[in-house]
Amino acid sequence: MAHSTTNYNLDQKFEFTAALKKSIMTVLVIGAVILAIGIITAMLGGGHDHAEGGDHGYHWYQRLFANLWINNVYFTGIAVIGVFFFAIQYAAQAGWSAGILRVMLSFGYWLPFAAVLMIVSFFIVNHDIFHWTHSDLFDPNDSHYDKIIDGKGGYFYWPLEKGSFPIFFVIRLVVFFGFWVFFFNKLRTLAYEEDIHGGTDYWRKIRTWSALFLVFFAVSSSISAWDWVMSIDTHWFSTMFGWYVFASWFVAGLSAITLVVVYLRENGYLEMVNENHVHDLGKFVFAFSIFWTYIWFSQFLLIYYANIPEESVYFIERLESDVYSPFIFVNLVLNFFLPFLVLMTRDAKRHAIFLKVVCSLIILGHWFDFFLMVQPGTLGQNGGFGLMEIGMFLLYGSAVALVVLSNLAKRPLVAKNHPMLEESYHHHI
Repeated sequence: MAHSTTNYNLDQKFEFTAALKKSIMTVLVIGAVILAIGIITAMLGGGHDHAEGGDHGYHWYQRLFANLWINNVYFTGIAVIGVFFFAIQYAAQAGWSAGILRVMLSFGYWLPFAAVLMIVSFFIVNHDIFHWTHSDLFDPNDSHYDKIIDGKGGYFYWPLEKGSFPIFFVIRLVVFFGFWVFFFNKLRTLAYEEDIHGGTDYWRKIRTWSALFLVFFAVSSSISAWDWVMSIDTHWFSTMFGWYVFASWFVAGLSAITLVVVYLRENGYLEMVNENHVHDLGKFVFAFSIFWTYIWFSQFLLIYYANIPEESVYFIERLESDVYSPFIFVNLVLNFFLPFLVLMTRDAKRHAIFLKVVCSLIILGHWFDFFLMVQPGTLGQNGGFGLMEIGMFLLYGSAVALVVLSNLAKRPLVAKNHPMLEESYHHHI
């Protein structure tokens, strides 16, 4: 018997219920309270050290700034990955995903907020996060002069004098967010026009704009990884770092998309999405968890085994630290061993309970990945995982959830005039 998508309510909208809003707001408030307690504890604990030998002393607020930067970068990545995965579907002319395109695109609504938070945060925290922002490092007559950082100064300050205002860095920051938001709005507008007019003209336009976005994202995602994360450890560099950050973003973004799709299905939405679509999302999470591990291990093996001091110092600072070394193993367990072992079978990728547990822990696990990228270079042995980290993570996570779900509720969940919607309905693996 022939089936058709006309059997489904393609105009169905997600209802962002008061109960769900209350639950998310409760998490947000709990996060804010935990963060406040963490800040007060740090202040009362006398969280500061005097500078020795010309170094900058540690103050409790540096840990707050480090957490602010970790969550800014991490949740920016999840948001832009939603747009990236949406663009891939059109560029690849994929049909299986037509029923869940709106979910992917909805994550892009966080990008304008992320842009404001990142840009404002940089001007607040730059001296406490980025060592290269201190002008004395570029003065050959100063005792703090650093020849290596001076050699990299043009990358941050050009065309201005090194140590003045990092105009080149700020321009890249603004341009990347500007174009990400621009492409998101363009794709969103065309997608909704496709709902109204139908046909293949808008599908072709979206495919063209998706291809343009993917080219820009390929460049901007790597450079943003160098700027926002790798430059924290200014002496150190890795030619694989752009791929590494992308892989971490991608797995976290895929996990977030999967969680939303599973939640919607369990609550009676996305009627035409079946276990085969969920299986494909599970395969993506499984596969790119292994891809992330491949990049992690390759970067670690090549640098640590070569044992070149200016390269291996990055891993030595983390492996030999009582503060950070336990989290290296937490990172590997949550981001590789857990998804690899739990999602290995076909059935596990098709069942909501497995996906909900694994994807939730992966989102936490890749937060720890960024924690390990940022805290050692900013706080040294003064870092750690405590109330500030828990509170900031809950605060940001719930804020992103509010923005994504509230905007998801404004339009129909299914791209009803997508030319491959029928193919998506018949998707079977």
